[in-house]
Amino acid sequence: MKLKESIESVRNSFRADSDPFPTDGQSVETLRIKYLGRKGLLSGLFSGMQNIPANDRPEAGQLLNELKHEINALFDSNQNNTDHENSPDDFDYSLPGLKFPIGHIHPLQQTMDEIKTIFMDVGFSVAYGPEVDDDFHNFEALNFPPDHPARDMQDTFFINPKTVLRTHTSNVQIHLMEEQNPPLRYIVPGRVYRNEAISFKSYCLFHQVEGIYVDKHVTFADQKGILEYFVKRMFGANTKMRFRPSFFPFTEPSAEVDIWSDKRKQWLEILGCGMVDPNVFKSVNIDSNIWHGFAFGMGVERICMLKYDIDDIRLFYQGDMRFLGQF
Repeated sequence: MKLKESIESVRNSFRADSDPFPTDGQSVETLRIKYLGRKGLLSGLFSGMQNIPANDRPEAGQLLNELKHEINALFDSNQNNTDHENSPDDFDYSLPGLKFPIGHIHPLQQTMDEIKTIFMDVGFSVAYGPEVDDDFHNFEALNFPPDHPARDMQDTFFINPKTVLRTHTSNVQIHLMEEQNPPLRYIVPGRVYRNEAISFKSYCLFHQVEGIYVDKHVTFADQKGILEYFVKRMFGANTKMRFRPSFFPFTEPSAEVDIWSDKRKQWLEILGCGMVDPNVFKSVNIDSNIWHGFAFGMGVERICMLKYDIDDIRLFYQGDMRFLGQF
């Protein structure tokens, strides 16, 4: 019977491979797989049972079971003599698992979320708008005539002579006033782009949050109250702040807001603001005799750097986990 010869061949092979019986865990596992694995030699013999005559199967089955018992018995008898140093079974599954690092919310996103929460708590909604926009929405409707020198205040990336990468999120206030009737109360977070030399204090892109509030009888005092509330929430109740007269083409009167830094012993600018210029209302067909409003804008990087005492804006864009992991 051919199967009987194969059984004897496997037995002799196993005896040769197991004499002496290996003592290291990896070699024992290799031997076990060769003879007892799913695709091992013993499994192949059992598969060959279907090819022998029915009358010979009882004897063949008995011989196969004897071989299997012999092989298992040898493994069992040597179990305690095996060095398990390299064995996959030598693992304590009760040990605590490894802690894999998880991602962090970027400090700019954390700051952006905090700004949005503060203004949403006092009734502002959040709106978004295009980062690529036409000259009208980015400049002209905001009281930047084609030859106005204020355009030189912002180094612009031009897609073509009439299309730009927006230089501020103020473009969205024009879209909002075109599309909706007053009253309006929105903040507009997003990225803006300016063709500036990259250094520790400037980058070619950054994030802004624009605010716009339009209603009847809105005054500068309303704006002052909102921004004081924001500063106290963002930097602490004891933060000193001041409003300084300034100039922006789309607001009149205009101001810049500073906070006092005890560490640096100086005033630091955090945002610009002002009452919406009547020319801006005129560009979107809103009657400035009935409706009044204020607008403000702040750089998120600036707020984040002051809040967390970061001295280089480039750190936000390098993807260094040693920096990001601190937040």
